[in-house]
Amino acid sequence: MISIRCVLLIVVAFLAFTGRAFALSSPNVPLDSPIYLYLEKLSGYGLITSDFRGIRPFSRSEAARLLKEAEANLPSGAYPELAGELVLRLRELLPRESDLYGHEEKAPRFDTAIGTAKLRYVYLDGQPRSYYRAVNDPGNDGAFGIGSGLRPPNPYPAPIQQRGSEGTPLFENNEGVVYRSGSNLDLRASGEAYLGAQTALFVEPMLLWSEKDDDTRLRLNKGYLKLGGKGLELELGRDENWLGPGYRGTLTLTNNAKNFDEVKLSSPEPVQTRYLWDLKYDLIFSRFEKTTTGTATRQPFFIAFKLSMKPTENFEFGINLGRQAGGPGVPNGPADTLRGLVGGTSSDNSNSVAGIDLRYRIPWLRNAELYGEYSGEDSAAFWPIVESYLAGFYIPRLSASGKDDLRFEYLRGNQILYTNSTFPEGYLHYNLPIGHSQGGGAQEFFLRYSHWFSPRNNLALEAFRTSRGDYGRITVDPSGSFDPNGVMQAIERKYAVRGFWTFPVKGELSALVMYGREWIDNFELRSGVFRSNQLVRAEMRYRY
Repeated sequence: MISIRCVLLIVVAFLAFTGRAFALSSPNVPLDSPIYLYLEKLSGYGLITSDFRGIRPFSRSEAARLLKEAEANLPSGAYPELAGELVLRLRELLPRESDLYGHEEKAPRFDTAIGTAKLRYVYLDGQPRSYYRAVNDPGNDGAFGIGSGLRPPNPYPAPIQQRGSEGTPLFENNEGVVYRSGSNLDLRASGEAYLGAQTALFVEPMLLWSEKDDDTRLRLNKGYLKLGGKGLELELGRDENWLGPGYRGTLTLTNNAKNFDEVKLSSPEPVQTRYLWDLKYDLIFSRFEKTTTGTATRQPFFIAFKLSMKPTENFEFGINLGRQAGGPGVPNGPADTLRGLVGGTSSDNSNSVAGIDLRYRIPWLRNAELYGEYSGEDSAAFWPIVESYLAGFYIPRLSASGKDDLRFEYLRGNQILYTNSTFPEGYLHYNLPIGHSQGGGAQEFFLRYSHWFSPRNNLALEAFRTSRGDYGRITVDPSGSFDPNGVMQAIERKYAVRGFWTFPVKGELSALVMYGREWIDNFELRSGVFRSNQLVRAEMRYRY
């Protein structure tokens, strides 16, 4: 009842707000669309400088705004041929928004369109890793990697329980879709409807078939209504989100798990302010599924907040928050909620992941970018504790033509990242981490190289090394349960490679083929257990 009232209050407040906030409303660009790669490349050429990377997905109107910026700058210099080709391809993919942006009064009173379509085949020969693992929490935390004593050493007599799964080996960040061993088919198609310039409706059903058990499922993957645009937009429905500058993952919120049913207030385009520079923001309200662990039943509300600001055109920094709070089985009074804001107690009713991120573009180094994210899983005496880190660099013009690019990314997730005693299932949605796909207690090195033959013809190679058990290990019995007299958990190490080739087929039809293989030593932290997995993926795409 309280959540319904909150939603109604947000809608009424939104509808009461009038003025410059209303502009061109449009559906969001899917997070796996090459539009993001095109815009990154144009930024690498110096044709785009007003872009924000810390909040995704972009609305199509925001993509059109960035496209127009690139178009305006293109005649001012001698840019390689690929830059002009990328601009033309973006205009082909964003016809409505390119034509109406800045001319919203020309929008038809009512309009419909076929959006995108994708047929995917996946063959999996392998077994996903379970993240179910007992870990040691040493306590004695400091803040920002400095000092100690915010919590006492070894605050808990028993190990902390990590939960969750990686879902599909070699295929993360797939909106909660888990493919089974053998052959799988995945068909998605979208439709759109518009009422004037300020209302957009988007629907994307999904049909899944798995060879294993001959299982067929139909579900709504995305579906939402959007009102407004520019500095204030209201979105109601089911959608994906990504908060942070990371490419392979972020610490606070990604599309790794199933898309949320949400109410979202955001600024799809940058807002100019007097004191906080240009900024963008996201405010997301949702609720997780009901879970029962032992005798504990939980169904927390979920709130996410992101504020990204740009003091200069080359420097972006953001503030992130993801928070589970309230619901059955936990105290829900005002005092309990207030205690959760400062942390440091065992009686509050929340679990938070919060932090900051940075991105800096280096103009004199062919617009190479450095980025990083710092996150605290919880807080003690206000200070963040249980710290995790993500850092990377992106070189958009490894060669002078810009046809080659390189990215490196590093993750260090605290051993108790995404765990919580108030909500025993942790920071998960349908058993998948809603933050980084590799979960807590993990360390990863990721490298990606790609070559552009043309905007629609791209070859990419990836390699990564992931480990679990470098820290937080305990002694266990043969079943893996904690045993003070047992043997030490082994360190799990995974080595993986993937190759992607995207190419045009005919008209607006494109294809993607991918092959990946991984080798895992000490599978699920069991000494001497080896496993290898491989995955084949083939797609036909319309208007991607």
